[in-house]
Amino acid sequence: MIPVKICGITRPEDAALAVELGAGLIGLLFWPESPRVVDRIRAREIVSSLPAGVDAVGVFVNQTEQAVEIAQHVGLRAIQLHGDEQPASYRALVSTQNGLSVIKAVAVRDESAVRRAREVPDGAKVLLDAHDAVKRGGTGRTIDWSLASAIARQRPVILSGGLNAGNVIEAIDAVHPVAIDVSSGVESSPGIKDPDKLRSLFDVLRHLASGVRQ
Repeated sequence: MIPVKICGITRPEDAALAVELGAGLIGLLFWPESPRVVDRIRAREIVSSLPAGVDAVGVFVNQTEQAVEIAQHVGLRAIQLHGDEQPASYRALVSTQNGLSVIKAVAVRDESAVRRAREVPDGAKVLLDAHDAVKRGGTGRTIDWSLASAIARQRPVILSGGLNAGNVIEAIDAVHPVAIDVSSGVESSPGIKDPDKLRSLFDVLRHLASGVRQ
């Protein structure tokens, strides 16, 4: 099954169900403007509950200087930069041997996304998401999968943007990502995951992995 990150987790019970169903990455938002923001105490509680082999990713928006300190305090294994960060501002973070992986989100709004993805430093992973200068993510909007596919032919990508049980197979077929990132597509409200939607998503992905399409 394709690797799955369930993002915007705010409750330990949602993290536990996502992991039980097959998620290998759990995303926690530390941007204060997000409706899915978690504080450090709740974040540590969630991270400490994760089994071996499941990593926590912290999502930050123009907070590069804070990201490493928060990651070390909470126990994150990766940092996702989801703002307007320019390569020069985080290149050193990518090359530093601090045990943290770096994911750079690239907003796909037009063909400039191909260039911006190309500019992400080697060693950082590229995540493709819908453009929204206010919400920054979790919009529930899909991206242009043809542009995403063009980027994926140049370097491995994590695909995000409005994915859910109803469209995830089409998205994977179109883009061929190395992993997917799902947030609003498995929610009942921002930050609250819907158990039925989570189960439906992973059911579809397991069927896809076995060669059976629903």
